[in-house]
Amino acid sequence: MQKVENGLFVQVEYTGTLEDGQVFDTSKGRAPLEVAMGAGQMIPGFEAALVGMELGEKKTFTLAPDEAYGEHMEERIMDFPAEQIPEDMDPQVGQTIGVSTSEGQQMPALITHVDDEKVTLDLNHPLAGKSLTFAIEVVGISNESATQQASSCSSGGCSSCCGDCGCGE
Repeated sequence: MQKVENGLFVQVEYTGTLEDGQVFDTSKGRAPLEVAMGAGQMIPGFEAALVGMELGEKKTFTLAPDEAYGEHMEERIMDFPAEQIPEDMDPQVGQTIGVSTSEGQQMPALITHVDDEKVTLDLNHPLAGKSLTFAIEVVGISNESATQQASSCSSGGCSSCCGDCGCGE
């Protein structure tokens, strides 16, 4: 039986929970998550937990913050003068806004304090500093991504691609 290894595409059903049992993300009701193994697209601990698993195998594991989104860093909490906030914006504590980095990338920031003089933003990832538990099941292992398989099937049917992608041809 094929095992998960770098270079393969793995489809995973998953549910992620916090220490208190609160679900922070799940694939239930959506397509499975596809992971390009070895591409560095996932948090390190998640990808490492997949290595060696087989099709249909289930696993539950917990990642410490350093294996997930890192520790919560105080230096990523910043004050901005109120006059720098756009006039059409009404910042509220608990609101998440998008801010641009110096490289032009957008990142989420949580508003943690607002007064007449300043707005405080927490630029840490919302899951930074938290241990994350995942219940996963490997539901697909392939040499091609699901997107590649779908485009092969649409251009010539299963006989021109993997033969078992489920497109019905």
